[in-house]
Amino acid sequence: MLQFSTWKRVLIWAFTALVLFMAVPNLFYPRVESHNDALKQIEAAGSTPELQEAVSAWPSWMPSGLVNLGLDLRGGAYLLADVQVEDVYAERMNGYWPEVRDALREKRDTVGAIRRVDGPVSELHVKIANPEAMAEAIETAKSISRPILSLTGVGSNDIEVTGQGDTLIVTLSEHERIATDDRTVKQSLEIVRRRVDEAGTREPSIQRQGETRIIIQVPGIGSAQELKDLIGQTAKLTFHPVVSRTSDPEANAGARNLVVPSMDEEGTYYIIEESFVVSGDELTDAQPSFDQNGRPAVSFRFNPTGARKFGDYTRDNIGSPFAIVLDNEVISAPTIQDHIPGGSGIITGNFTIEESTNLAVLLRAGALPAEMTFLQERTIGPELGADSIEAGRIATIVAFVAVLAFMWLSYGLFGIFANIALIINVGLIFGLLSIIGATLTLPGIAGIVLTVGMAVDANVLVFERIREELKTARGPSRAIELGYEKALSAILDANVTTFITAAILFALGSGPVRGFAITLGLGILTSVFTAIYITRLLIVMWFERRRPKTIEV
Repeated sequence: MLQFSTWKRVLIWAFTALVLFMAVPNLFYPRVESHNDALKQIEAAGSTPELQEAVSAWPSWMPSGLVNLGLDLRGGAYLLADVQVEDVYAERMNGYWPEVRDALREKRDTVGAIRRVDGPVSELHVKIANPEAMAEAIETAKSISRPILSLTGVGSNDIEVTGQGDTLIVTLSEHERIATDDRTVKQSLEIVRRRVDEAGTREPSIQRQGETRIIIQVPGIGSAQELKDLIGQTAKLTFHPVVSRTSDPEANAGARNLVVPSMDEEGTYYIIEESFVVSGDELTDAQPSFDQNGRPAVSFRFNPTGARKFGDYTRDNIGSPFAIVLDNEVISAPTIQDHIPGGSGIITGNFTIEESTNLAVLLRAGALPAEMTFLQERTIGPELGADSIEAGRIATIVAFVAVLAFMWLSYGLFGIFANIALIINVGLIFGLLSIIGATLTLPGIAGIVLTVGMAVDANVLVFERIREELKTARGPSRAIELGYEKALSAILDANVTTFITAAILFALGSGPVRGFAITLGLGILTSVFTAIYITRLLIVMWFERRRPKTIEV
């Protein structure tokens, strides 16, 4: 156990130095934080002298990964949102109408003329001219139904069809409603996560609560309103043919047309066709840019399907206005000047650089499938976090000093070796936190303090075994060797069981519990590494240099 080949020594010290090097940015937190923020802003909206100065303030060859501070330490915003899943039902019914219409047209000789009539948003109402043929109309409409693939709805179909007088009524089946609600919330959850990630925020916590609610916690963001502005918009982009332009919001739009206000021109409204040519769902990319006049804009690109639709329409409608509609407001209604076959274009308007950047983020992330109502919102200032960090720092220092003093008084020179390894151990924890981008929470600080106390356990086991071996009149070299050999199994057994507990807490827990599990798990790994390798290597190097005839532990 006292034999360390040169390559093992080099590998141990190289690994230790690399991880400690990755922890260095945390010693210069404000400086590196401004450096990282400047890089994000340059990437999003271009460079300014101030941003370039912030970037140059931290050397490019140095690592810039920081330990992410959680909401309880850094401050930020908290939202509890409720997804209005009923909004999706109307879109589903609009999607079924063409299929029902085409199916019933084939039976026109029997059911007569058909037309869609108004009804609840969650139902599709179709009036038929021959009520006596309602049974056949129901069977025909049922032919478009599809089986549900979810486990809870196996064997059932996605729609239910009934008749009432001369009106055919199509609704979603109960199992399909449940599946639709679940898909809507999951899609909303994923889109919220993508929007927050696109904005460059650090380690958000976005979780589902109950059937239709989502909890969103984002550290480092300025206010709850700022977070709502980022994720609360549906960002539904569509391109519509323009019928006319008017100043009357109550103008008669006509069948299957809409009156939509202009975003930039107050008092101006557009009458557009309800059916869109192409939608934002077919976008593959959106980036902030500038138009030919140097004003902020958003450039976009469609996927092949959207590009074909966009190209065909612009080819056939040169000279006609074309409305770009975002969340039921016309951003702009340019006149088609030429055929646009490439599937790319630019959205112009009275944007600021920040607004064009945010719009590009929303479009890239996709449209929310349903509106979100915010039931709770809180802006958490960093003051509590600063107090918590200071309290945690004091607790760590007190624990550190107490453990260092105990080890030195109990084991003398060997205790000093253990103390050196303990200092390295804490540095390794912060280095690993920086490398994996984990979040440090207040319970995480508690995990580090606990690790400081637990880290010397392995050394205590080894040193006590060495003491026992010395009492049997064995030489120092043999006593040290047997001490490590006999204590190794106990060290591994004790730490493996604790690591399994930390892994379970991480897998099943959330929020503060996971924060504690992360630092506890990393602390166990670094403690075993420093005890088995660092402390032992320090003892071996000292023993090779001094060659003592006797030792005291």
